[in-house]
Amino acid sequence: MAILDRFKKKKKEKEIPEKKKEILKKEVLEKKVEKPKEKKVKKKIPSLAYKVLKSPYVTEKSTRLAKEGQYTFKVFKNANKIEIKKAIEELYGVDIEAVKIIKKPSKKRRLGRQEGLKPGFKKAIVKTKEGQKIDIFPSI
Repeated sequence: MAILDRFKKKKKEKEIPEKKKEILKKEVLEKKVEKPKEKKVKKKIPSLAYKVLKSPYVTEKSTRLAKEGQYTFKVFKNANKIEIKKAIEELYGVDIEAVKIIKKPSKKRRLGRQEGLKPGFKKAIVKTKEGQKIDIFPSI
């Protein structure tokens, strides 16, 4: 079993005199003291906006509502009021008072014999606090 004995045997550690061990310990302690403490960086939470909001919904009615501080957005079908509120507050930096959700159903459309569906969607009407605006149309 001489072959297996080779693996069992451990190499002898080189013996270091005690004085050198003490010097090495002091150097290690000094290095620890010299290192400045690293500042904790808060992890940035990824934005919800791309998961919730599709686009602003621009119609005649929505432009009229925008003058009153209510803005309309197309949102994904799985989005809820809380997510929509957080996403808009984060993206546009405004405070939201209320969120209303409307589901627009799909509609049948015909072109000759061909029948199809016009896709439905979900839209959200968001009311901002007084004096705050959302710039949906950036100024040129």
